[in-house]
Amino acid sequence: MSAENVWIFGYGSLIWKVGFEPLEARAGYVQGWVRRFWQASTDHRGVPEAPGRVVTLVPRTDGRVWGRAYRIDPMRADEVLERLDYREKGGYERHLATVWDCDGEVVTSEALVYVATPGNPNWGGPLELEEIARIIRVSRGPSGPNMEYLLRLAEALRAMPAEDEHVFELEKLVTEVSP
Repeated sequence: MSAENVWIFGYGSLIWKVGFEPLEARAGYVQGWVRRFWQASTDHRGVPEAPGRVVTLVPRTDGRVWGRAYRIDPMRADEVLERLDYREKGGYERHLATVWDCDGEVVTSEALVYVATPGNPNWGGPLELEEIARIIRVSRGPSGPNMEYLLRLAEALRAMPAEDEHVFELEKLVTEVSP
């Protein structure tokens, strides 16, 4: 990654709750992944005794995940990455990915993306969508209700516009059924 061209790709709360001032922000996607609510959140949208659920990326050959790419001021890159490392401390690791824009043009071939993998201590893994929806409906953590996270993500994806069957189906389940 070039020190003059630092990009971050956000696919969860980073889409709607950036937390830093980017030089540039562009809607785009990464390929070879799908977004899933498979990461337990004990520090933001849940607590250790009652973890919430947040998104991570799961490898899938035909997958495509829409999000937002942010170009960071190289003079502030260390500060921004330190804050993101703290924010994503609950089991996320940095990976590099290529990001394409809405026209299919490469934005960058070296965007940092935070991914929670099955080996981390907060891995929740796959569950039936109804069970994930139940967890999201009742969970709350220091960053607020888990349901807010899901609903804001769905709203931000529609505004792009981007499709995500997993997110939109969970949104439907969470809003149609009371706790």
